[in-house]
Amino acid sequence: MHRFQYRNNHLYVEQVKVSQIVYKYGTPLYIYSGNAILEQFQKIQQAFSDLNPLICYSAKANSNLSILRLLIKAGAGVDVVSGGELFKALKAGCSPQKIVYAGVGKTPQEIEFALRKKILFINVESYQELEVIEKLAGKLKLKQKVCLRFNPDIDAYYTHKYITTGKKETKFGLDEDTIKKIISHRKRFKNVEIKGIHIHIGSQILELAPFMNAISKAIKLIDNSDIDMEYLNIGGGLGIRYKRDEQPLDIYEYASRIKKLIGRRKIRLIMEPGRFIVGNAGILVTQVIYHKPGINKNFLIVDAGMHLLLRPALYSAYHEIVPLNKFRKRKYHKFDIVGPICESSDFLGKNRKLPEVKPGEYLVVFSTGAYGMCMAFNYNAQPRCREVLVMKNRIYEIRKPETYYDLISKEKIPQFLK
Repeated sequence: MHRFQYRNNHLYVEQVKVSQIVYKYGTPLYIYSGNAILEQFQKIQQAFSDLNPLICYSAKANSNLSILRLLIKAGAGVDVVSGGELFKALKAGCSPQKIVYAGVGKTPQEIEFALRKKILFINVESYQELEVIEKLAGKLKLKQKVCLRFNPDIDAYYTHKYITTGKKETKFGLDEDTIKKIISHRKRFKNVEIKGIHIHIGSQILELAPFMNAISKAIKLIDNSDIDMEYLNIGGGLGIRYKRDEQPLDIYEYASRIKKLIGRRKIRLIMEPGRFIVGNAGILVTQVIYHKPGINKNFLIVDAGMHLLLRPALYSAYHEIVPLNKFRKRKYHKFDIVGPICESSDFLGKNRKLPEVKPGEYLVVFSTGAYGMCMAFNYNAQPRCREVLVMKNRIYEIRKPETYYDLISKEKIPQFLK
């Protein structure tokens, strides 16, 4: 988080005082450090330089066009999981030959869109999906490269069960027997080229062992296949620090271990990091509306809630929360930081020890660059907020806040009600 630092009790993002941005744009407000994003991407490039992987940024982590464009200009490809993300990746200027398309529920319309754009890979999640790709590719008279998503039945321990995707109980991927069946039936698929194996075992993983076990299983599957597999897509899932005592895995050790596993095999590596690149590069600034003493709890009611940051409600996820400006002489108390949404699950943090923050003052929620704004919604008819990107001493508005009129722009009252 070194791009967000306190200087003389004021929080800065790169060379800009955060309060300066807040006074200009108001709250709630997402702020991203562009150089923090680039540094994380470059860290992966450096760690894996010997393997020269295709690094496809996972758009689901944060799909703002400016962030996509920033990474594409730095050399990234894009991993997408929907037609909408594919559309955004193309609009941000990504070459179709640097796009891979994952996701368990691709519709025929989305698959045809991907085929027409001639993207590099579609990652196949089921036998039926492969049949749909074959049929549509035949209709369009083209051949599509695919990777088969392998479910290695690996437990990504210490992460939340909702973001574990590599166990056989989850909806994701193909078991080994189904992959062998597809390979044995490959002559049926005249318009599809099976070129590799894809794995993705989950998200926010802080240990090397689950990755190594899954990659080892995938390499064994490639070795035992009678198809010349040219690619191994190892997915994403690299965890970041949310709590001060958390220790993310060493990306250089990770790269070294993978290099040893691949050995002399002529396999091109694909990676799909998302949270690792953008997670610590973003903050959410929110204003305190009320300080509400309760019988058993003290509440700080703020103008950002689960509609703007769903992770605490959905995963019981922890985000560090601190005052925008440091107050040295104020007493500390425990607070629940809660939003304006009419749900008891609407909280940003519980039992947090904070100085007495007065109504009108601001709190900062750290590490919200991933799965923050991209999961925002309009429950309680709450407009989504503005996003800002900072590069050194420059401030760029990269998403305008929604208005009340935006909330009704797609709605229509039929004639009989007028």
